[in-house]
Amino acid sequence: MIEDKSPQRTSISELGEFGLIEHLTQNFEIKQKSTMKGIGDDAAVLNFKSKKIVVTTDLLVEHVHFDLSYMPLKHLGYKAIMVNLSDVYAMNANATQVTVSIAVSNRFPLEALEELYAGIEAASKIYGVDVVGGDTTSSTTGLIISVTAIGEVTEKDVVYRNGAKPNDLLVVSGDLGGAYMGLQVLEREKEVFKVDPKNQPDLDMYTYIIERQLKPEARKDIVKLLKDLKVKPTSMIDISDGLSSEVIHLCKQSDVGVELYENKIPLDPQVISTCEEFNIDSTTIALNGGEDYELLMTISQEDFPKIKGNPNLTVIGYMTEKDKGMNLVTRAETLIPLIAKGWNALNAQK
Repeated sequence: MIEDKSPQRTSISELGEFGLIEHLTQNFEIKQKSTMKGIGDDAAVLNFKSKKIVVTTDLLVEHVHFDLSYMPLKHLGYKAIMVNLSDVYAMNANATQVTVSIAVSNRFPLEALEELYAGIEAASKIYGVDVVGGDTTSSTTGLIISVTAIGEVTEKDVVYRNGAKPNDLLVVSGDLGGAYMGLQVLEREKEVFKVDPKNQPDLDMYTYIIERQLKPEARKDIVKLLKDLKVKPTSMIDISDGLSSEVIHLCKQSDVGVELYENKIPLDPQVISTCEEFNIDSTTIALNGGEDYELLMTISQEDFPKIKGNPNLTVIGYMTEKDKGMNLVTRAETLIPLIAKGWNALNAQK
């Protein structure tokens, strides 16, 4: 649960919109050479010279994308940035700037927004991006956060979703299913807390998967690793809605099929043990859980020796001709058609 570290409760109406923005962003520093003008004018001024620009935006809405009964505001600020940077890295690009806009109800004092922006500041420092603008307004439905991320990439390095070819290898970074299982643990403890508010949950055995949910990391390191290995993926996407959904996106955009091997999907031991505890199939979670923010890519078979044995990357299948379909190869070596059952925000409130 969120700890109220400060007895202070300053009404944000005391500052006004411009005073609030100035207060929340006073510690943000400019680090990128491409940032000519950041916060403080009618618009930011960026100069990328010969680079191509990538732009992505995401909206996070209270009670749809996050629950403040177990999501600390500092973690939420951090995660809001990660969600967007992940999309930039999925283009094989370098993230350089973000804008952050919030709509907030009067139940949030200034001190709560300071916590939120402390997370945003931490993320921007660690990942080397400049916060160059945004907006604040009031909300009648809780907290809404909108982040836009901007990145740069040379034309020869940019990677789209539509470049996969038959016989390309399907490769994923990290491991899958942790964020979803972390959410299941947090939701369970929330229900226990409702019954007995004095109960203090022991979450030590779930540390990894809870962090995967509350404080995910975007895979900037994978973009650098691929460059160092001299590997340019033929297609790439980040895993936000679940592995099956993202594989299907790559197949449809690239006009190919796929054989995805169940026994190759990387799972952390904590995910496997927690799935057993909840009596949930770990493959189902890896395929449909979402919010892992790993990078899913296809690479030419010629590049396999460059990634072979690398602990950050796992080959989980290969692309086929379109007419062979999109299939999961089970441990029993049977083919099951892939279905996109990942998380859908538009269905979340039904």
